[in-house]
Amino acid sequence: MKRIFVGLAALCMVQAVVVTAGADEIKIGGGGTPIDGVFKPVKSHFEKASGIAIKLNFSSATLAFKQLIAGELDGSTAGLPYQDLLVAMKSEKLEVLDPAAFQATTLGSSKIFTVVNKENPVGKLSKDQLQGIFSGKIANWKEVGGADAPIIIVLSKINPATNAAFRKIAMADQPYPSDVLDAGRFEDLREKVASTPESIGFGPGSMLDKSVKVVDTPEISRPVNLITKGKPSAKLQKLIDYILGEGNQYLNL
Repeated sequence: MKRIFVGLAALCMVQAVVVTAGADEIKIGGGGTPIDGVFKPVKSHFEKASGIAIKLNFSSATLAFKQLIAGELDGSTAGLPYQDLLVAMKSEKLEVLDPAAFQATTLGSSKIFTVVNKENPVGKLSKDQLQGIFSGKIANWKEVGGADAPIIIVLSKINPATNAAFRKIAMADQPYPSDVLDAGRFEDLREKVASTPESIGFGPGSMLDKSVKVVDTPEISRPVNLITKGKPSAKLQKLIDYILGEGNQYLNL
């Protein structure tokens, strides 16, 4: 009988530890800009300061929102305004039955940078030239002061929020051409631009390094939002306050 009691007590202790561990964890999902630019940089600092673990799930703004709706995440992230996220969800046939049930908290503003191969002589592009290139209307580098070579557009198709923001801000919602070089994460996009002399792409500041050349363009920036179902929980609010306060110094936007 005593052994049974001890066994039950031990089981209860294990269950308590599991519940506590779950209570001290925040599950966040989203695409490259928020995950790489905000949550990865602050993760270790916030965990050390708060004792709350952050579990990151890389996907996309739309897929993460779908997971939030399903109760699989504590928060989803998006590098675009909430209303634009709803439009993106609709375009991907992902249903949001009650948009008013969710709340968006802006964590910062992220710039979108245009990059080309290091050997490309083009160093500056106007907004009209960006529109022409990424809509396919300008198809040769010689039309914007470069070499006589076809322009190869590289798109990170698994980051629809960044693509949508760039299309809206820089391209007046003109569509991208169908014949683009597909990339996965922004690191993949950078590598393809670095290895393809005729290429051009865009992405967040966290993508940049010396392997590619940043082109001077009019500023293109958008909000980075954390989406929650209703008001943020107490532990999420701690994370938000940290990002907007002490943790702001670690962001890579």
